[in-house]
Amino acid sequence: MAAITVRGLAKHYGELRAVDGIDLTVEEGEVFALLGPNGAGKTTSVEIMEGHRIRTRGQVDVLGFDPATGGRPYRERIGIVLQQTALERELKVEEAIHTYAAIYPRSRDVDEVIGIVGLEEKRTVRIKTLSGGQQRRLELALGIIGDPDLIFLDEPTTGFDPSARRQAWGLIDNLRSLGKTILLTTHYMDEAQHLADRVAVIARGRIVEEGTPHSIGGRHEGEATVRFSLGNTDPEELPEMARAGLDPTTEVITILTHTPTALLRTLTAWAIDRGIELDHLRVERPSLEDVYLRLTKDSEDG
Repeated sequence: MAAITVRGLAKHYGELRAVDGIDLTVEEGEVFALLGPNGAGKTTSVEIMEGHRIRTRGQVDVLGFDPATGGRPYRERIGIVLQQTALERELKVEEAIHTYAAIYPRSRDVDEVIGIVGLEEKRTVRIKTLSGGQQRRLELALGIIGDPDLIFLDEPTTGFDPSARRQAWGLIDNLRSLGKTILLTTHYMDEAQHLADRVAVIARGRIVEEGTPHSIGGRHEGEATVRFSLGNTDPEELPEMARAGLDPTTEVITILTHTPTALLRTLTAWAIDRGIELDHLRVERPSLEDVYLRLTKDSEDG
């Protein structure tokens, strides 16, 4: 069953078409990542789904509600973590979380939530003393304290160091295991790769591609890149396909192929016959970032 269904969604500001007729479906219990450059329309689209912005046209159904008219019954079932949240800086961490918990008819245990986001040692300090990453953790806590069925996470790990980002990923994985639906926007492609069941790329107000992180943009079918270093091998001894890919400046051989397994069999058999090690051998498919950059550039060029 779909948690979010969007059909023909548009938002216009005079001649500016911030969102230009998008269709989107997010299934219950999945993590869905919406990717796009600044100004692409992703924040406007998410704000319409949250009920914070009125659409120009189109149909939007979120948890069985029209966000524009769902009112409190709708808001009680969603959690929102914005890019920036205005919090009373004189409040203590636990005071802020208790305050938000009191708003909801059902809420998670405050101590549990503080532990989930890793703020146990900061629970009694004032918000104004928190670092940027710690304040982001607090914002995550406020977004989940109401035990929502659907959580909107807008750039949830901005300002986190690598360790804090991994901890936040663990939190999101935990929410997924509880059956929560999560709509995520992020500029970190490794975050989308790790967390999302499906991703969509939006550019110039339109969805230009949608799929799993593994398959979007034909990643799983695209040419693979095989690379290794020349080492002490005489270039003239290389197989013909390898000689053609040799960069004499870096002494790195790069070969593009749709059949990397067969290519590796040929290369390794050649190397084994001669007792040669293929230094720094690696096989790479186009990364999610490669696909994202191509899709957004193609849209801009179009």
